[in-house]
Amino acid sequence: MLVLRGSTERRPTRRWLSESAQFCEALDLLVLDQREHYPRKHQGGSGGDGAGWHTWRVDHGGGETESTEYILSAPLFCDASGDGIVGFKAGASFRMGAENKSEFGEGFTPTAEYGELLGHTMYFYSKDAGKPIKYIAPSFAIKDITKIPKFRNIKTGQMGCNFWWFEFGGRGDTIHDTEEIKWELWSVIYGVWDYIKNSGNFPESENLTLEWVGTIPGKRESRRFEGSYMLKQQDVVEQTHFYDAVSYGGWAIDLHPADGVFSELPSCNQYHSKGIYEIPYRCFISKDIKNLFIAGRLISASHVAFGSTRVMATAGHGGQVIGMAAALCCKSELNPSDFIDVDNIRVLQDKLNVAGQSIPGLSIDQRKNLAACANVETSSELIVDLLPFDGDWFDLETAAGQLLPLKKDVQYSFEVSVDAFSATVLEVELQISSKVFNYTPDVLLEKLSFNLITGVQTVKVQFTAALKEDQYAFLIFRQNPDVKICCSEKRISGIVSVFNKTNPAVNNYGKQTPPENSGFDSFEFWCPDRRPKGQNLAMIISPALTCYSAENITNGFTRPYLSANAWAADWSDHNPTLTLKWDEPKNIHSVTLFLDTDFDHPMESSQMGHPEDIIPFCIQNYRIWDENGILLFEKSDNHQTINRWVPENVVETKLLTFEFEHPNSNVPASIFEIYID
Repeated sequence: MLVLRGSTERRPTRRWLSESAQFCEALDLLVLDQREHYPRKHQGGSGGDGAGWHTWRVDHGGGETESTEYILSAPLFCDASGDGIVGFKAGASFRMGAENKSEFGEGFTPTAEYGELLGHTMYFYSKDAGKPIKYIAPSFAIKDITKIPKFRNIKTGQMGCNFWWFEFGGRGDTIHDTEEIKWELWSVIYGVWDYIKNSGNFPESENLTLEWVGTIPGKRESRRFEGSYMLKQQDVVEQTHFYDAVSYGGWAIDLHPADGVFSELPSCNQYHSKGIYEIPYRCFISKDIKNLFIAGRLISASHVAFGSTRVMATAGHGGQVIGMAAALCCKSELNPSDFIDVDNIRVLQDKLNVAGQSIPGLSIDQRKNLAACANVETSSELIVDLLPFDGDWFDLETAAGQLLPLKKDVQYSFEVSVDAFSATVLEVELQISSKVFNYTPDVLLEKLSFNLITGVQTVKVQFTAALKEDQYAFLIFRQNPDVKICCSEKRISGIVSVFNKTNPAVNNYGKQTPPENSGFDSFEFWCPDRRPKGQNLAMIISPALTCYSAENITNGFTRPYLSANAWAADWSDHNPTLTLKWDEPKNIHSVTLFLDTDFDHPMESSQMGHPEDIIPFCIQNYRIWDENGILLFEKSDNHQTINRWVPENVVETKLLTFEFEHPNSNVPASIFEIYID
């Protein structure tokens, strides 16, 4: 039983109670007094066997005679505290800082300039007050703006996430020095605002006021705990397959200079893999403490791999793993470390996928899905032979491509409409990914050239090459500033246009060219454009794409993978229906629909913003009927990816009919999966 006492007697001037990080810091300092004594690497403890229930006692108060004591007892624990307070107190092995290259053979092991830890960041926001606002900087603000080497990148229209590079602390102790790091970041922020308001370089800032400044730094890195497996750079880049894959990541390996905002080096050093990578269950469990899960940025990963796994969306995805695994462990009376055999992992994987995890390459087990044993009838199925020529004209100052799910052993032709400003040559390519499950074109199948005359004209692109596997292919129109290509207003699940644009903020300059022997690949970046841009390229497709059959609703995949994996109704079907029929009555306990909320275009609120409040692909209105024509369920104004209907009483029926409405006139009704139990 661990007793933690909170008191300020060791640091009477410390304002640690104002921040949760400092509260944790105080617990470390006062109970174990470890700050000056532990090494920053390869920390470990005696561990524990996890037998029985671990008990934690928290004692805080004003002294020996008065206190409030909390005793927490449970068969399982999860440490998602960021700094790993629970695991640290329990003696779980952990690491801080970068490993030596010799340990994992990682090519991207950081140099001294990039340090061993990522620092903290704080945001600020400004507002137009509608009248002139004066600003007098506090005494602690930076007076010499040139101490920030990239100060010329500062603009009045930026705020919040735009200043993620206001980072500090990479050379310090990111657990215990958070208070000092915070004051340094405040010095930067208030000094930058002084520069904006009073340097005379920003006359447009006259009416701006400093609306909000963060008080708690955003922490990137501190402890990383050792699990039964430690993810490394090669796993991210080579997309290693694990038998116990339960989650995945997709962010670049993103390491920052140790001096943060005061460094002359690029503020980030991002290098990407060619696709998403798997994260095994063994990364979420402590190798020492048998009943301890580890979550968030604490998971078992090398410092280099952590450069990708640390981001919030990936951490949140891992949180769902632990929640589901904990429930199954409790049900089977197993510890997390006892749950790693193949049979248990397969149960966990399937439970996660039914909940929407979409583990790469792993389909939902259909043996319990009543929809999989039904005869399926539809009112129509979408056949894509035309993306109408009714959209904008895209200027090929940037190369453009259409990502399409194609069949193997088929020679395709495409007719497009282009407008040439002068006689010129248009180059067109057919490319695929070397790994069929990726969406990075790195294999050229065929390249064609077309002599254009001035004006609007039709170009027929007939390829003789064919794919060897069913997979997504890229129809690429290379950069030519003298040419425009016609687009289409039609949007379809599983089909997207991509562009070879640049985004220096994430180290995208059109092509990744990594340092020699860094362990990364060279390849071009092809990314979707954010709506309302990013229309599909208009074209006639021959033979037509026939990948939207009703068979897709029970193939176990709930997003595009190798193909669209969706049933879609024809454009002209104004009352699309899908009917499931069984030979014998079935007891329906629940019905789950997996819909398209466009995984390529998240609706962030922190930086990018978005032009819409409704994802155009998502079915909003639908009804479910039984064999007697009785309305069982009706949903209106839906905006969720997963819809689960649980009837009040079990429904016995031989038939279910789903009636859908098209999301809008330019998007057909489509659905990835139906799961019934």
